[in-house]
Amino acid sequence: MSTVVNRVSTAGFAVLPDLIPLGELADLERILPQVVGDGGVRNLLDVPVMADLADGERLRSAILPILGGGAFPVRAILFDKTPAANWKVSWHQDLTIAVTSRRDVPGYGPWSEKAGVVHVQPPRSVLERMLAIRIHMDESGPSNGPLRVLPCSHQAGKLRDEEIPKWRGRIAEEVCLVPRGGALLMRPLLLHASSPAELSVHRRVVHIEYANCDLAGGLEWRWAKRSGSRRSGTTRTKVPER
Repeated sequence: MSTVVNRVSTAGFAVLPDLIPLGELADLERILPQVVGDGGVRNLLDVPVMADLADGERLRSAILPILGGGAFPVRAILFDKTPAANWKVSWHQDLTIAVTSRRDVPGYGPWSEKAGVVHVQPPRSVLERMLAIRIHMDESGPSNGPLRVLPCSHQAGKLRDEEIPKWRGRIAEEVCLVPRGGALLMRPLLLHASSPAELSVHRRVVHIEYANCDLAGGLEWRWAKRSGSRRSGTTRTKVPER
């Protein structure tokens, strides 16, 4: 696991090729929606079984060595590229988090709403204490729109739109090929993109985000209180306001 921790620290991502046994993956498939509207389903942590998966020992064993013992899941989304929902994603960072309600706090903004949930862009200090795990329910091969990343770009903090082409010119992209049942660990500030799939098959990914910090000014994570990871004996970082 030390190799994975070092890889996430330096490059901003790491592939775990066999995280979920195929038998457990089949159980997950029976739980998740059979038809995914518009290529995805948000707010998966509202589903108790998904919340249990996100806070279960298998995923926590991958997250905790990187984020620390106080880490907890804060958002989960199901993405699915199909012939009817085959999108292109340009180079970007994941800059928003889900919160319970809007409170005007310095350093937080702009605000938005997605699927009925309030979202906001937090300071860099919050995003640096987050990690996403992307569970691949289907093989993510070179022909079905795999994620592409710019290694080490997470170390630059929050980037302006005009800075992204400069990073693309300096760093060679890496394609994240992940087998069925594998997972990708990724820092939210890592620049990433994906192309439309060339094959008429599913490319389902369960994207779960974790954090290990409180928010400033009375803001609260949307799903953190529902998670058993706030068990006694864990500690979370108090993020300094910037």
